[in-house]
Amino acid sequence: MNNLKFRNVIATPEDPVERWGAEGIHAAIERGSLRYWRRIVAAIEDDPWGKVSREVEEALASPRPYGASELIARSVEHVRARAQEADRETVAAEVRELIELSGLSRREFASRIGTSASRLSTYESGKVVPSAALMVRMRRVVHKSQSSGIPVR
Repeated sequence: MNNLKFRNVIATPEDPVERWGAEGIHAAIERGSLRYWRRIVAAIEDDPWGKVSREVEEALASPRPYGASELIARSVEHVRARAQEADRETVAAEVRELIELSGLSRREFASRIGTSASRLSTYESGKVVPSAALMVRMRRVVHKSQSSGIPVR
């Protein structure tokens, strides 16, 4: 069993990873064991762009230490890619819901938001993520169509 010890860090290796700071994370990557690396990756999975993830980036920005630095770096990339894909699907689901709530045909909905039906299809499928401004326009079209008495399916 690895008896990881931190130097110049108030936290202990048994504390939550969020309390380790960049120096503690660096030590765990360099001198820790699978037990600590798993905890780091789990913290990154909880918040792919959060505090721990940023501190891991900081720890990995210095010349790569021995240990699991390459594995941890790939884990950050993998976790973030999965999170981005989930976000993309969430946006696509919202686009589909907004189209449905509008009560409009896809062609009419696309026209009202200032795009083509084929481009709207790419938003629905998640192939393309619409801009924030376009999402606001979509919500506005739904609001107007619902308040104007257009039947909603």
